[in-house]
Amino acid sequence: MKTSHNSVMVAPLLLLQLLSLPTAVLAKTKPLIVNTWPFTDATYAAYKTLVSSPKSDPIDAVVAGCSKSEELQNDFTVGWGGSPDANGETTLDALVMQGSDQNTGAVLGLRGIKPATQVARDVLRLTKHSLLSGNLATDFAVSLGYKMEDLTSEHSRNQHEEWVEAGCVPNFWVDGRTCNGSAPTGKLSSRSPFNEHNHDTIGQIALQSDGKMAVGMSSNGATHKIPGRVGDAPIPGAGGYVDDKVGACVATGDGDIMMRYLPSFQGVDLMRRGSSPRGAAQAAIKKIAKVYPNFAGAVVCVHKSGKHGAAYQGFGWFSYSLQDSGNSVEDVKVISVEA
Repeated sequence: MKTSHNSVMVAPLLLLQLLSLPTAVLAKTKPLIVNTWPFTDATYAAYKTLVSSPKSDPIDAVVAGCSKSEELQNDFTVGWGGSPDANGETTLDALVMQGSDQNTGAVLGLRGIKPATQVARDVLRLTKHSLLSGNLATDFAVSLGYKMEDLTSEHSRNQHEEWVEAGCVPNFWVDGRTCNGSAPTGKLSSRSPFNEHNHDTIGQIALQSDGKMAVGMSSNGATHKIPGRVGDAPIPGAGGYVDDKVGACVATGDGDIMMRYLPSFQGVDLMRRGSSPRGAAQAAIKKIAKVYPNFAGAVVCVHKSGKHGAAYQGFGWFSYSLQDSGNSVEDVKVISVEA
């Protein structure tokens, strides 16, 4: 059988065409959702959205997941009705970022609107801005049809009343001042504790089969914070960061300290330079611990390949939730992280 000159050239040409295809086309990844803490209902809500179609936007997946966490008021550190400030008010912080271009939508100190992550998505998709804050973020949401609601719950009301009765300590004043007119007695902690039960944030990462990624964050901030305080959750690079070419990281813990180091950005940058997800998370945590050895926080990273890892310090324990298969919340895996 004769072989023409043209047919001999076909194989090399096909090889060149294949090599020129984007990585995402050559090697599909499994759809994956990862989030901080064992908030498995939030994991499944995001995963269900992600796999509803191969073209599902990972932004919509993390919004679905974080919205479920807000609805369930996970640990009362996410969503309405938890973490009252020094005036007894709950305010909300949220962020979404897409991995293709780092376009971001965030709300800071949102008042009177429950679905904070959905509003953050609207900032991303409907405006040329990245962050909206306070009362004017609320006005923006209302202009889009969101309804104003009381964010106080019986839990947050009782929490605030008990704190006031105790003299408004612990608190975030350097001198540990009290609210009953008396001077602090003894050695008072100037900070509310951040631990595995008071950790401030859900951070969620979505990886679609075509390689597109997104992160979502939602938090109601630090309990008994000075009114107006904003934590790390809605700050790009602090609470979360994502780059489709590399991967994504999210952080949780003492946001006042962690935001100074942009640990999520640091984690992604470390993966860009060859670190494993766990190695990147460990390095980001260690950098903070060198200056603040007693801080409490965790970082979770996912490489674009789907590999994942985390590191923490200051918590009694830390775990993250993951789903890459199945069709129920029972298929969510909870990964315990070694100290």
